[in-house]
Amino acid sequence: MQSWSEVAVPTVPGQGPPLRLHDTADRQVRPVAAGPVATMYVCGITPYDATHLGHAATYLTFDLVGRVWRDAGHDVHYVQNITDVDDPLFERAERDGVDWRDLGAREIALFREDMAALRVLPPCDYVGAVETIGEVVEMVEKMLASGAAYVVDDEQYPDVYFRADATEQFGYESGYDHETMAALFAERGGDPDRPGKHDPLDALVWRAARDGEPSWPSPFGPGRPGWHVECSAIALNRIGSGFDVQGGGSDLVFPHHEFSAAHAESVTGERRFARFYVHTGMIGLDGEKMSKSRGNLVKVSELRESGVDPAAIRLGLFAGHYRQDRFWTDHVLATALGRLDRWRRAAARPAGVPAGDVIARVRQHLADDLDTPKAIDALDGWASRSLDGEGSDAQAPAAIADAVDALLGIDLR
Repeated sequence: MQSWSEVAVPTVPGQGPPLRLHDTADRQVRPVAAGPVATMYVCGITPYDATHLGHAATYLTFDLVGRVWRDAGHDVHYVQNITDVDDPLFERAERDGVDWRDLGAREIALFREDMAALRVLPPCDYVGAVETIGEVVEMVEKMLASGAAYVVDDEQYPDVYFRADATEQFGYESGYDHETMAALFAERGGDPDRPGKHDPLDALVWRAARDGEPSWPSPFGPGRPGWHVECSAIALNRIGSGFDVQGGGSDLVFPHHEFSAAHAESVTGERRFARFYVHTGMIGLDGEKMSKSRGNLVKVSELRESGVDPAAIRLGLFAGHYRQDRFWTDHVLATALGRLDRWRRAAARPAGVPAGDVIARVRQHLADDLDTPKAIDALDGWASRSLDGEGSDAQAPAAIADAVDALLGIDLR
């Protein structure tokens, strides 16, 4: 699958501090301690609608992770999937009277445009589920051979399910009790009432062919991948087990990330799929949860079409900490637009307050669990003082512009 174009990243003198992140499984912030090549897998879109601000907040968060790593001297191997074969895609295509492949291709193209406009660094591997059917089949074969998965006793639809008790550590990532798991499983794409399952929490890894749905051959019958196993196979085959960060929105903690980890662990025999599980908060609109059912999604493409500078979208989403649930409002956007204007005017001055201390503080704040509000405060202070005529350092405006570009992905020139 084709990714979007590369983004030029300025070099900032010196080197940033090591990154610390909050790990959902350990419930604490701790040093990532990545090797020379830092590795990250982030769950991508199901391409049946345009990119909204919840998506943007997630991908901007992990864009920051990659930028902080690079600033600290790491190379970065970043992998992102696309769930380009799934029920929501088929349902939307049927509703709109279009082929599901055409719908997916259109929305993937729009997603690429949105990411490029937001200056998100592209993944090294951008992989569609359809491209990896063979990898999924191989993984499901291993699960069946080890007893981690089973075929339901259903002559018409012999679906394959993963046993929730296949790994002793199942549940370590979310920390949820069984009652919470059951509720979330039912709400988020699970099928607890499917006849023939050994346990209501068992997760689908191969859906046997149904009329009107695409399918691919396999040793256990024609069908298509389940949701969670797709990510397991893509990550294992590109960055391997024990990679540094698995990322996504907080709504993916369970069941998606819990099961994708368990699938991989049942095959590799290792204790943890990823060293860190990092999750972003949800974005609401004007005090309400943003959702397709409410019809209150704010789409990146629509903001861009209305003339909103994508840099202001970045700034507006960075105004709150990535782990917080927060709201997008007209005030948030207006504040971001005003801030962007002040920063650009300060960066365009012939001289300003010396930049070294400010850049050091921005680096420190971002390395401390991506504390964008504090980083923004530091830059607000520099911009205000420089616009007030303080400082005579002719190198400072360009140094700040380079640092803001490299670390926050915002072009001030």
